[in-house]
Amino acid sequence: MNDDARAPAPGPASATATPLSRRGRLTRWLVVLVAVALLFGVWGAWRVLAPATDDVRAQLAASERDRRGQSDRIEHLQQRVATLGRSDQISRDANRDLQSTLAERDEEIAALRADVAFYERLVGSTEQRRGLTAHAIRMQPQNGAAWHFTSTLTQNLNRGAISAGELTLSIEGTRDGRLQTLDWDALRQQEDAPGVEYSFKYFEQLEGDVFLPEGLTPVRVKVRLAPDSGAAVERSFGWAQVAGEGGSG
Repeated sequence: MNDDARAPAPGPASATATPLSRRGRLTRWLVVLVAVALLFGVWGAWRVLAPATDDVRAQLAASERDRRGQSDRIEHLQQRVATLGRSDQISRDANRDLQSTLAERDEEIAALRADVAFYERLVGSTEQRRGLTAHAIRMQPQNGAAWHFTSTLTQNLNRGAISAGELTLSIEGTRDGRLQTLDWDALRQQEDAPGVEYSFKYFEQLEGDVFLPEGLTPVRVKVRLAPDSGAAVERSFGWAQVAGEGGSG
């Protein structure tokens, strides 16, 4: 018999050892492949999701910047509106003050023109010759019971002559249903109150203050001129005629 026939056949342990070893290697390789696949999957997911997260953050940052920019623009526009509103109000107030000033100036100019026309007639050759008189008086209310008076005195009878003397007032009115007359001392609230002195050739305006008691309703004001020589001259004016407006009797 030859040697090959005599060689003993492999035992059962040797026959099963080789398939088990192969199966273990395959299992390890499968585990490695699965782990690698999982790693690649995680890496791929991160690659996919990370840019999206960055984009969202960038969008949120851009939105925040836009919101801040809009807030700044809105605040700037609000400030401009407020500034324009104040400028418009200032312009309106200035225009109103200007209109009021112009109206006052127009009134002053009209009054001056009337005075000039009156004085031209007074000193002109065609004006009727008149002696000393109170041409007009104006009463204007002040604080409390005080009233400021302005009286215009004239004369053109004696051209070039000086008229000099004192002016006093008396006021008639009603109080508690009774007629009452306040003389110069009562109006000035002073005993032996001196009159307002005048001295002029053709005309002069005299001013002063008087005080009316509470509850008195004035009806008439009387101007009395006491010249240094000659008889006194008196002239009465209705209160409604002269209170704040001026006029002649």
